[in-house]
Amino acid sequence: MKFQKEMLHLYAVTDRAWTGSRTIEEQIEQALKGGVTMVQLREKNLDGASFLQEAIRVQQLCSRYGVPLIINDNVDVALKCGADGVHVGAEDQPVEEIRKRVPADFIIGATCKTVAQAKKAEQAGADYMGVGAVFPSSTKKNAVRITKEQLCEICSSVDIPAVAIGGISRENLMQLAGTGIAGVALVSAIFAAEDIEKECIVLHESAVAMLAQN
Repeated sequence: MKFQKEMLHLYAVTDRAWTGSRTIEEQIEQALKGGVTMVQLREKNLDGASFLQEAIRVQQLCSRYGVPLIINDNVDVALKCGADGVHVGAEDQPVEEIRKRVPADFIIGATCKTVAQAKKAEQAGADYMGVGAVFPSSTKKNAVRITKEQLCEICSSVDIPAVAIGGISRENLMQLAGTGIAGVALVSAIFAAEDIEKECIVLHESAVAMLAQN
């Protein structure tokens, strides 16, 4: 699937901590019905075989809705399950190495917290960058905070689009207007919701309204 920055508008990042009585697949389908534009499957504690089997099921699900699936960190799983791309952090496999071994239309996202990291990611062949944490995050309590001014500076320093992440919710999403981002990535704001589909409808409307001010 060829990358387009509109895919970043409402980016859902999974977290098994919020599944409760529902499965990851059930939660993701509710999010897809609610209008999420990209899904990142993030599993930090599953073994490789279990992660791959889950990724195959989620890829089939996302494919039915025409929404790209991104795998967190694990390039091998992404390639084997037929995912549309991978997202890597600064401590993971370098973007330039990944680009050498994946198809031309394979999407690569990179976490960037500084202008220098953003420029390096762009030069290495990343399609987009994830920038944050823009607000205090319940998912990553030790995450380094990025100020609104820093977010603007990072976005304006490169041509690849940015998706903001970290503590974003329907209550603070509009505060990101005018920063130059292409979308918002949410974890608990989506997956901790009682009615994920309904919450995503509201979040998508808010994201579009916020992006219209960029």
